[in-house]
Amino acid sequence: MRIGVDSGGTFTDCVYLQDGALRVKKVFSTPRDPSRAIVRAVEEVAAAGAPVEILHGTTVGTNTLLERKGARVVFVTTAGFEDTLAIGRQARPRLYDLLVSPPEPLVPSERRLGVVERTAPDGSILLRLSARELARLVKAAAVAGPESMAISLLFSFANPVHERAIAGALERLGVPISASHRVLPEFREYERASTVVVNAYLAPRMAGYLGGLERWAKVRAAGGAVYVMQSSGGITRAGVAAREPVRTVLSGPAGGVVGAHAVARRAGIAPIISFDMGGTSTDVSLVEDALRITGESVVAGFPVGVPMLDIHTVGAGGGSLARIDAGGALRVGPESAGADPGPICYGRGELPTVTDANLLLGRLDPEFFLGGEMRLDLERTRRFFRQFLKRAGTGFSRSGPAGVQALTEGIVRVANASMEKAIRVISIERGHDPREFTLVSFGGAGGLHACALAAALRIPRVLVPQHPGALSALGILLSDAVKDYSRTVMLQPGDTARLARHFAELERRGQQDLAREGLLTPAGRPPRRPPCSVIRSADLRYAGQGYEFNVPWESAAQAVEAFHRAHQLRYGYSDSSRPVEIVNVRVRLTIPQPSVWAARERAQRRVGSSRAAPVMQARGCHPIFRRDRLRPGDRVSGPAVITEYSATTFLPPGFAARVDKRQNLVIADFGLRNAE
Repeated sequence: MRIGVDSGGTFTDCVYLQDGALRVKKVFSTPRDPSRAIVRAVEEVAAAGAPVEILHGTTVGTNTLLERKGARVVFVTTAGFEDTLAIGRQARPRLYDLLVSPPEPLVPSERRLGVVERTAPDGSILLRLSARELARLVKAAAVAGPESMAISLLFSFANPVHERAIAGALERLGVPISASHRVLPEFREYERASTVVVNAYLAPRMAGYLGGLERWAKVRAAGGAVYVMQSSGGITRAGVAAREPVRTVLSGPAGGVVGAHAVARRAGIAPIISFDMGGTSTDVSLVEDALRITGESVVAGFPVGVPMLDIHTVGAGGGSLARIDAGGALRVGPESAGADPGPICYGRGELPTVTDANLLLGRLDPEFFLGGEMRLDLERTRRFFRQFLKRAGTGFSRSGPAGVQALTEGIVRVANASMEKAIRVISIERGHDPREFTLVSFGGAGGLHACALAAALRIPRVLVPQHPGALSALGILLSDAVKDYSRTVMLQPGDTARLARHFAELERRGQQDLAREGLLTPAGRPPRRPPCSVIRSADLRYAGQGYEFNVPWESAAQAVEAFHRAHQLRYGYSDSSRPVEIVNVRVRLTIPQPSVWAARERAQRRVGSSRAAPVMQARGCHPIFRRDRLRPGDRVSGPAVITEYSATTFLPPGFAARVDKRQNLVIADFGLRNAE
């Protein structure tokens, strides 16, 4: 039994196939030990003793970085470059803010060790690492008391011989070792060092967490296995993720983008903007023909250079807390009520959240939350909102129903403004017109705000897939096994022989790693699975530029032309007469996983109709429809609420939804321009 699991801030979502039908199970997350919620969910949906394959999107790495609760790391680099982590790039995130400062390095100065050696940019050895220097380094590292080691020498991507020698010598300390020639063999010493340190910082905790989950899966049933979602949009074995946890820091959001792309493609819709609003944050991503991957991400203030889906995150979710700042303005997020205590309406929280505001606005059915498994406390929510108003001062001085109404509407408006800005960042600010896209809305709270965002940005269509509150888990279940490899080469497009050799070496390394992990046989074929596919790409720039674009690689001429087009789209100009250089080459190896679509379609095949769907309930401010009662061809006009097990969708006046043949809700705006 294959189970996709997305461990979120408020709920842990499971998606699985049962009797050919796609099923969803949501349980409250257990932030102190996320595996407890996963074990509970799997025990509820899988028969005792049955083999299970858990495909897991985890937030452990992200939370460890945000909370600064990782391992005690000792950092080893070339002598004279010990302060690279502190100096960074000297780039100010806010140009005119005199008080802004980068986050403190994960490794303090006393645990940053320099080693006397030097490698040239072309890989030649200028100063060889001596046995005496190596012994001195090992002794100094032992005195520092490391829980994990990070090694990043200058130009080791061109020749890793010294890094290998250091890693071999440090093995006697018995702690995890992260070396840059394995984690990120690319230029830019600060980004490479930062990535390796993040990997070392997360390794012990991720190894313990994933190791425990994997042992439980094997003990529970023979053949049990755990896979982990990578930030690049593919799964890998838990043991590999434990060694390179830096590749999982956007694990859960990546599953959502993969799921959104998959359901939109099956519906014949492209391009899309994915909009994932969960309990603690909102993740947005722009997808045209294929998933967009970047190597220039920043997580918790630290550059991370491994491949990641291009996702922009803001602290606005269903559990985002409302507050009044010192100037009397209403603020929403980024602080969240999380799973404990949660929103007021869940029965334990006492501070207003976005979910509470939606409940008071009549956009949530208090009797049918989580399919009726949980009842929302409407009266308790009103009481705590009134108490909040009393403490709020003159900004919200109105008492009674009018004051509560103003507060709830204000909370939703502020949250919408934050999410609208996030969508503008990935679209308008990068040269894309959102009016040419479809907004694919998911997450437990996405459907409550999608129409308002579409109206504000003039996005003509919204698609809400089935089980939107668990689409990230579905995306993880749909994800292929993926391995990414890269290397800095600094070559001209005409160096075809050397480029071909670099690509071939990366592909050979990938085949060997996949075979070692049991995904491929030594002959190069995956056991009982479709053949492995290989995608080549390269990072190109105009000679002398500081940053580059990643483009597909079929030939040098094709890649150069694609680079010119990308440069024109992003910056508004290109120059085909300027020389182009190839900075990095990249290879992605993919092994397709079993598809859930065929079995799902057999179980859900129905004949559509054009009838109007009946109103199922008439409680509160808006008519309420049960989504499981809707059939392909049904239409619902706003104002209306469409409720289901994993999420709720709100249709403002002027919007209408139809059910397509894939059971998606396709929503269009028929004239409304000021939806809330």
